[in-house]
Amino acid sequence: MLHSLENVKLGIIGLGYVGLPLAVEFGKKYPTLGFDINTKRVGELKQGHDFTLEVSSEELADSEFISYSADVDDLKNCNIYIVTVPTPIDKHKQPDLTPLVKASAMLAKVINKGDIVIYESTVYPGATEEICLPEVERHSGLVFNQDFYAGYSPERINPGDKEHRVTNILKVTSGSTPQIAEFIDSLYKSIITAGTYQASSIQVAEAAKVIENTQRDLNIALINELAVIFNKLNIDTEEVLKAAGTKWNFLPFRPGLVGGHCIGVDPYYLTHKAQSIGYNPEVILAGRRINDSMGEYVVSQLVKTMLKRKLPVNGANVLVMGLTFKENCPDVRNTKIVDILSELAEFDINVDVYDPWVNPEDAKHEYNVDLISAPKPSFYDAVIFAVAHDEFKALSADEIKALMKEEHVIYDLKYMLDKELADIRL
Repeated sequence: MLHSLENVKLGIIGLGYVGLPLAVEFGKKYPTLGFDINTKRVGELKQGHDFTLEVSSEELADSEFISYSADVDDLKNCNIYIVTVPTPIDKHKQPDLTPLVKASAMLAKVINKGDIVIYESTVYPGATEEICLPEVERHSGLVFNQDFYAGYSPERINPGDKEHRVTNILKVTSGSTPQIAEFIDSLYKSIITAGTYQASSIQVAEAAKVIENTQRDLNIALINELAVIFNKLNIDTEEVLKAAGTKWNFLPFRPGLVGGHCIGVDPYYLTHKAQSIGYNPEVILAGRRINDSMGEYVVSQLVKTMLKRKLPVNGANVLVMGLTFKENCPDVRNTKIVDILSELAEFDINVDVYDPWVNPEDAKHEYNVDLISAPKPSFYDAVIFAVAHDEFKALSADEIKALMKEEHVIYDLKYMLDKELADIRL
């Protein structure tokens, strides 16, 4: 068993939005191997480039003790493994633990006695000890908490956020024994300037993570439902929220599409676990239904407005500004903009999608969406400002109107534009 941080040799499994920033920080202090099965990703990082834009070339170069590999055998030199692979949902909105199970089975081939496996991937309470660690045991022949140990420290990465980074976000930690919990906490504390919070058990740490995003999901669902009500009453939702926000304890949530790798996914992990023990979580699932229906609602509002203005709907040209799940980042995981695109297609509307942050190959591969390189002048019957990229906020009223036909509809989903310019606001 490890007794000193001086002996630490880290292996970070998965070099996405979570794993890479973590590997880079650990690599400033400890021998660290960043591992990913994507050889192209590993090659790019070796060349000093991160396509997610979470880590700059300068930051990659500053990580003195880091190396990258797609060869499993290279992990054999490590003694602490941190797993940061994705935990998505399937088409039935059930947890898909396949990446986590495969990563655990892979680690079983390289893990040695006394080693520690730490999971950061978001799961339901109990998954680490019920699913992942038995997988390591089964394929390695080692006994959990006798031959090897484990911990769970939920990721708190916020893609595209240059203010809240790995080191200045307080980190929750946990371990499979009191001694291991202390060791894991000290390991993270050595790089996290914001400090750590040691949870009493792995399950507590798992549950803490999954409710963080469930709480946000429900708060946004409430505001989305209020927006629907206020729209029916012809009351401006943003003006209502600004007025209510003058009270010190009013939470500043805004309506919108809920996508991404966390908020739109994590609640389903919790509801899956709840249902498996015989409890039907009504409030959480109601929030999910509301948020998952917003793409359809947006298009219904657009079509109704176009019809009222006697604009053609069938065969209309509509520009959708933005494809990512949030502003100022290239992340298209679980983006709900695709719900808008599918609904527009139901009306035989011709859609152009423009997003300067997204690699066109990624858009085509993930969603079969062909991005345009630039919007066409004087071409569109309607435009939907779906993502609040800085580039879109910087557009003047004249530049926006130059894209439109004389009679048109402008839909501002994100309150980016002057109220007078937008025909519809969510």
